[in-house]
Amino acid sequence: MELHLSSSLVSDKGYVRKDNQDSGFAGATLAAVADGMGGHAGGATASTIAIRTLSHLEHPKAFRHNVEAVCRAVEKSILLAHDAIVGKASKEKALSGMGTTVDALLLINGYWVLAHIGDSRIYLLQDGKLIRLTHDHSYVQYLIDSSLLSEEEAKIHPQKNVVMRVVGDFNINPLPDICVRKAKAGDRCLLCSDGLSGSLEDETIKDTLQKITDKELCAQTLVNMALKAGSSDNVTAVVADCFQGPAPQSPALIAGAVEESLQSIIETTHEKVEIAPPLIEEDSPLKRASDLLREGEEEDEAQTVVKENLEEADKENTSSFEEPPVDTAEIPIVSGKNLNPADPVDAEVLEQYGKKVVQEGRKRRKRWKTVVWIFLCLCLATILSVGGYLFYWSQTQYYLGEWEGYVAVYKGVSTDILGIRLSHLEQSTAVSTSSLPPSLRQQLQNGIHASSLSQALQKANELKTGGAQKC
Repeated sequence: MELHLSSSLVSDKGYVRKDNQDSGFAGATLAAVADGMGGHAGGATASTIAIRTLSHLEHPKAFRHNVEAVCRAVEKSILLAHDAIVGKASKEKALSGMGTTVDALLLINGYWVLAHIGDSRIYLLQDGKLIRLTHDHSYVQYLIDSSLLSEEEAKIHPQKNVVMRVVGDFNINPLPDICVRKAKAGDRCLLCSDGLSGSLEDETIKDTLQKITDKELCAQTLVNMALKAGSSDNVTAVVADCFQGPAPQSPALIAGAVEESLQSIIETTHEKVEIAPPLIEEDSPLKRASDLLREGEEEDEAQTVVKENLEEADKENTSSFEEPPVDTAEIPIVSGKNLNPADPVDAEVLEQYGKKVVQEGRKRRKRWKTVVWIFLCLCLATILSVGGYLFYWSQTQYYLGEWEGYVAVYKGVSTDILGIRLSHLEQSTAVSTSSLPPSLRQQLQNGIHASSLSQALQKANELKTGGAQKC
């Protein structure tokens, strides 16, 4: 009997991020996760393009039983997504530097077809064993593979978010890993962004996949567990089950940033597609803290609106208010609307009024001069203080840059102010810039920060392995 796929999906922005840049798809043939990077607009756009480009594979009728053709199709789709992301970034400067990870899983003629690029992951629970089917394209994974770093050290490494391969507006190889594996009835797969895999141990993932048979509840539980464990990223989980029996009739699901493209995906797949149910959040100290923070932000916004309304009302009231006549005791000068004396014929009144106007004018000019001088002095003092502090601080910093074709350590910061260079060469290294990948040469041109000379030298030694900072 033919094997079929049934999948469910949950995606949440988490307790720290304001927006969800992850995108996910859960269908009857295709399951996919994309973790966008490059700022809110860029990350969301990149992951949306990736899922939208893959969605036509949900029902690959032309090659349903041809595994090799599906491998070529999914690879081509990811490369097309890469081209689309690069093209859009070149037209819209605000999207420059956007990219995304992509993990795709298809069940074709009894075989799992996997495509992977980035540090999102695909796990397989088969015969009671949890198997990680993907290999992270990350800098720390390279160090682990080179026996330079342990799994535990990788979790707290300062460059744990550095990825070496992604789809997007980077000078990085966008070709995904493609592999095929025999499927079995009872297989359960998990596709997830690093917001989940970076927060939960593999053993915890295995126990959850085994114990919670309902795929939607399982996905909900995994996402909640990741958030409780302190994940600071968006979290997305797709749980996909392989079974024998009638083909599922439930609609495909999408979640995350790609929700904005629901109609486009419906038109691409020619199938029923719905937005996945949102995360049912479990109560936790982190959730309560996040809720309080968001409530505080909403209250601040409300107070700002009230304040603006009060100021506007005050302006309206002031504009229609006329001060009562001024009692000078000695000379009764009554102010009219044009501030001229009410009795211009009285010579004495005119004389006294003229003197008063001149005196008040002199006082106002003197006050304004005093205020301006004080303001300028304060500005100058502030500029000198801040400038002095920044210069002092800059001379405690280090960064890696280029010097005559080699990686060099500079003391200071990689910038100029009014033509004044705030750094100088501290020490050169034997690492040739020509041996580095283009992505690292670009980072080197911008300056790679280090908190100390020893850390800078350590980074210089590690640069040969290369990578691109994930945003």
